Amino acid sequence: MRVLLIGANGYIGRFVADRLLADPAVQLTALGRGDDADVRFDLATGSPGALTRFLDAVHPGVVVNCAGATRGGARELTRHNTVAVATVCEALRRSGCGARLVQVGCSAEYGPSQPGSSTAEDAVPRPGGPYGVSKLAATELVLGSGLDAVVLRVFSPAGPGTPAGSPLGRLAEAMRRAMQSGDGELRLGGLGAQRDFIDVRDVARAVHAASLSAAQGVINIGSGRAVRLRDAAATLARVAGYGGALHELDGPPGALRPTIGHPRTESVGHRVDALGHHRADALGHHRPDPLGGRGERADSEHAAPAAPHPYPDGCGSWQQADVRTARDRLGWRPRIGLEESLADIWMEAACRI
Repeated sequence: MRVLLIGANGYIGRFVADRLLADPAVQLTALGRGDDADVRFDLATGSPGALTRFLDAVHPGVVVNCAGATRGGARELTRHNTVAVATVCEALRRSGCGARLVQVGCSAEYGPSQPGSSTAEDAVPRPGGPYGVSKLAATELVLGSGLDAVVLRVFSPAGPGTPAGSPLGRLAEAMRRAMQSGDGELRLGGLGAQRDFIDVRDVARAVHAASLSAAQGVINIGSGRAVRLRDAAATLARVAGYGGALHELDGPPGALRPTIGHPRTESVGHRVDALGHHRADALGHHRPDPLGGRGERADSEHAAPAAPHPYPDGCGSWQQADVRTARDRLGWRPRIGLEESLADIWMEAACRI
């Protein structure tokens, strides 16, 4: 089976490529913008006609699209996440290859969920930001294309290669800097969100399974369990061997709630929220922050504490996947737990010490 993989150099695409290459029945061709792609092609600017000619020449049985952008303004996100998918769908419709399309979507398409609930594929999508909107538009294009296609809605991927700018990547970097500088305590904010973390290698297994299956429509890919970011931080501290105290800042005004270690509310600590933003310290003094930048100054008598920064996917405080469809239609279950994913994230961060 010949598989055309789009976005093989991305976070998820790298692991999908490894998984497909491990299958001796798969002949893999990588298409992308980088010099190391087998074929250079920019979906955001290339024409459907040019892609059609390539599809007719290569004649893949499956096209897997892992390409896209997670950052940028609405115009850029639309170009890379929606227009690019429109190009793929139109090229497949024109081509005589008859390839199956596996589109990698995301849980941001759903938007916020009711705390305690599990989101199934029949939930009405209400994305809370331009990223989710652009990915949902891509999903609608795929579902309305008439192609043999499946969309995998991936929840919060974690594990090796986690981008440094992601919440888990920023937590690992903050902890690395604290350990490197010998800080005995680390104060963190923005840890209240609960997300369904799924290891990127399990995502790659799901893509492989979807490539071989006849399943169509939308299928959730997650662990089926929401984890509070503060609990992920505690686990990360344990696997990193960080012996200092971890404090959470997002309590009522003037309060400091410790998550690990002993509270030291009388001390002046370093502050960084879970998304890597720096804030004034608890007593409003000018202090260096744990990421090496200049501290901020706040008037402790008049200034209210900084509000926690929201998790950057527009999905509110809670997301948890209902993964029964993946089990029933793909024969897929997650295998790698969050602690192992975090250990791999930390291994990469520790290499920078």
